[in-house]
Amino acid sequence: MRATLIIAREVVRESIRRRVFAVVLVLTLLFLALFTVASAKAFAAPTPFGFGNGGPVTPGGIVSLSTVTLLGLGVFGSLFLATVLGVFLTLGAVRGDAERGLLQPLVVRPLGRRQFLLGRFAGAAGVCAAYVTVLYTAIVVIVHQAGGQWPGQVVGPGAALIAAVLILIALSLLGSVYLSTIANGIAMFMLYGAGLVSGLLASIGAALGAHTVQTIAHDIAIALPFEGLYEAALHALASNQAGLVRIVINLGPFGAPQAGSAGFYIWAAFYLGLAALAATVGFERRDL
Repeated sequence: MRATLIIAREVVRESIRRRVFAVVLVLTLLFLALFTVASAKAFAAPTPFGFGNGGPVTPGGIVSLSTVTLLGLGVFGSLFLATVLGVFLTLGAVRGDAERGLLQPLVVRPLGRRQFLLGRFAGAAGVCAAYVTVLYTAIVVIVHQAGGQWPGQVVGPGAALIAAVLILIALSLLGSVYLSTIANGIAMFMLYGAGLVSGLLASIGAALGAHTVQTIAHDIAIALPFEGLYEAALHALASNQAGLVRIVINLGPFGAPQAGSAGFYIWAAFYLGLAALAATVGFERRDL
C-alpha cells in the first residue's frame, strides 16, 4: 500500500512539474467565466429559449427550463474537461513510459506491476475526483446565483460524474497496456464520442417515439457505462420538474432520457473492476 501511495504522489508531482495543473486551472477559470456570463444573460433575456408571454410554458417554468438546461450544459463541460485531464494523466502510463525507458526500473521488487498500476490509477482518480467536485459545485452555485433555483438533486449527479470519470481513467490505463500513447489517446476520445452519440440517439428516439433507436442508445450506454452515469446525472438534475417543462427538457440536447437504477450502478462498478482486472493481467503478461 505504501508503494502505491508513493506512485500516486509522484503522479501529482509529475503533473505539477509539467505544469499540467497550471494549464487546467487557466482553462477552467476561462470556462467558468464564460459560463457565468452565459447564465446571467440567459436569465436576463426577456424570452429565454424563444418562449414569449402567453406561451405554453409559464414564467416559472421558463426559469426552471433555463436552470436545468444550463446545469446540463455545465455538467457536459465538467465531464469533458475531467475526461481530458484523466486521459492525459494516464494515456502513456504503461507503454509510453516503457518506450522512454522509465518504467523498467520501477516495476522490479519490492514495487511490482500491480502496485504501479494501482498507484497510477489512484493518483489520476484522486486528482480528477477533486477536480470534478470543485467544478461541479461551482456550476451549481453559479446557476443558483443567476436564476435562484437549485437542481432536483445535488449530491447524486456529482457522484455519478465522478464515477463516470473513474471508468474513463480505468479504460485509459487499460489502453495504455496495449496501445501506444497516441493510439490510446485517439481510442479514448473516440469512445467518449461514441458515448455522446448514444445520448443524442436517446434524445432523438424519445422525440420521435422510435423505440428501436432508444434500444440502441440504451445498449451503447450499457457497453459504455460512463455515458449511462452521465445520463443518470442529467436525469437527477431535472428530477423536480414535471409537466410540459419536463417534456421539453427531455427533448433537449441536455435532457434526461435515462434514470439510473441499482442494477446499472452495480454493473458500472463491476465494469470498473473488469477494466482494472484486464489492465492488471495484460500488464503482468506484457514484455517491457
